[in-house]
Amino acid sequence: MRLAAKATGGLGCLLAVVLLGGCGEARVGSPATAATGVKRASNQAVDPKPGEGVVGSATNGSPDSTKEAADPLEADSYPAPASVKHVSAATPSKAGEAIVAAGAPSNAEIRSELAQMRAVQSSDSRAHKLDLTPVPGGESVGGAGIIPIPTGVPEVVQKVIAGANEIADFPYVYGGGHASFVDNAYDCSGSVSYALAAGGLLGAPETSGELEHWGVPGPGRYITVLANAGHTYMYVDGILYDTAGRSGVYASRWQVAPTNNAGYVVRHWPGL
Repeated sequence: MRLAAKATGGLGCLLAVVLLGGCGEARVGSPATAATGVKRASNQAVDPKPGEGVVGSATNGSPDSTKEAADPLEADSYPAPASVKHVSAATPSKAGEAIVAAGAPSNAEIRSELAQMRAVQSSDSRAHKLDLTPVPGGESVGGAGIIPIPTGVPEVVQKVIAGANEIADFPYVYGGGHASFVDNAYDCSGSVSYALAAGGLLGAPETSGELEHWGVPGPGRYITVLANAGHTYMYVDGILYDTAGRSGVYASRWQVAPTNNAGYVVRHWPGL
């Protein structure tokens, strides 16, 4: 009887191989088979059309997909006390409209000129060119806490900068910006998620652990996201955008000096 059972099982497996191409534990809709867009298991990313958002893994139906691991740099982010009240942010798409360069070049136009643009000065020289001065007590840029939106970059990048500017001086609260993009305080991943969404590069808030899989591996020409299980930040056109290292509760997330990138996964958006 055992032999007959084994034979029957073997025949069933053979039939599965013929019909389905396998006899393992694969299920329809499993992460290995259902991933699409820039989050495919093979890391074969698809470059979206300008303005198209991409729904991140935070919308995959998992009830705890937006939970954040403990942020090891929370103490360096000037977490706001419960008494601090701040107005809510606009939606990321609304914030992304605050760009100054109408008729900016499209992604396709920018890509066609990349060969020439590689001769341009390195990205971190932008911070030096802007002559950013930190606020005492940290590395936050002074003044209004925002950075000017450059004209010689793709419109998507302009919108990301505009989104980052929108919440640059909002308080840090652990978990802020996770339930919704519209909030009155943002933690590290909430901050990065909001700015990326303003450029149409994210469709839902993601945790720092989820941002480890955003886009494709490696640094970008304009936008580089660095993430691990507990913390995330990014460089946009060479300027650091990070909650850790700020100069106060209402100090800017834009910072003058780069930080130590060791221990982080490096990601970028295809073409950016």
